[in-house]
Amino acid sequence: MSGVLAIVEEHGGSFARSAGAVVSAAAMVASNLDTRVEAIVLGDSGVQERAASLGTFGARKVTVVTHPVLASYHPDGYLEALEPLVGDGEYDAVLLAASDQGKDLAPRLAARLDVPLLQEATGLSVDGGRVIVTRPVYAGKAVLSATSDVAPLLATLRASAFTELGGGSPAEVEVITPSLDAEAWPMRIVSHRSTGEGLPDVSEASVIVSGGRGLGGPEHWGVMEELRRALGPEATLGASRAVVDAGWRPHSEQVGQTGKTVSPRLYFAVGISGAVQHLAGMRTAGTIVAINKDPDAPIFKVADYGVVGDAFEIVPRLAEEIRSLKESGASDSGRSA
Repeated sequence: MSGVLAIVEEHGGSFARSAGAVVSAAAMVASNLDTRVEAIVLGDSGVQERAASLGTFGARKVTVVTHPVLASYHPDGYLEALEPLVGDGEYDAVLLAASDQGKDLAPRLAARLDVPLLQEATGLSVDGGRVIVTRPVYAGKAVLSATSDVAPLLATLRASAFTELGGGSPAEVEVITPSLDAEAWPMRIVSHRSTGEGLPDVSEASVIVSGGRGLGGPEHWGVMEELRRALGPEATLGASRAVVDAGWRPHSEQVGQTGKTVSPRLYFAVGISGAVQHLAGMRTAGTIVAINKDPDAPIFKVADYGVVGDAFEIVPRLAEEIRSLKESGASDSGRSA
């Protein structure tokens, strides 16, 4: 028996934004290996109502592992529930998002299964029946290709670097309720606190509006928020290390080597000089737009589009143009209908 498994995150009864991309990536690999694709999701009882929808992205079967103690992420609980399913499945590959949760869970799972872990993948392919993982290294200056001689190949994916499939039919759903004893776990989760204010996490967002020290202070972040709102609900805010260190923005928004590594479809770097530490976290973005008043800023060397000028003049005008284009497109659609 062989196959490709996607481990899907859920939060509060809803799938994480990475779910579609991770399952789609698993489906692509499974298709090239001529094998099946499955998904596993852990959570409380409410998640099973949505599980079949993962078939849209290619999953043929979804195993829902449900238990009250799995309502929120707990590393001991998730490991105890996953190990027998993943270890007994004889999968060719097991994939999960390189999110905060995935980065915590994947190394633990690799240790339990005694397999290598390939992290932060931005590409997957199959060559001669072997799954090849590609990822940027040396601050994005080179690309590493790697595989594993031990099954299953275990990898975390930068979900925003993968395209979601569509058009699939509802998946078969199997519900499992394991016997779990939270009292036996050495770790206790005492509280959960959300800092995202309802925006996509910077590591999962397909559009990021990121600001640097050039914005002058936290009181000027309104122009960034204006651009983010104009771009739509798929956009979120990011920040450079200097901004976070100064206390202007929360650490959850930090992009860079000591923050989060991102691969969005579109990345705006506003008032960011382009230090190596920051470039290491966003260099693999699909399209990079840099706005900076310093024409010699290093960020322009990696940008696809660069605008030299005052961000406080350019960003509001850019937001206005985006809103205008959206309104024009909506009007044209209305007339066509």
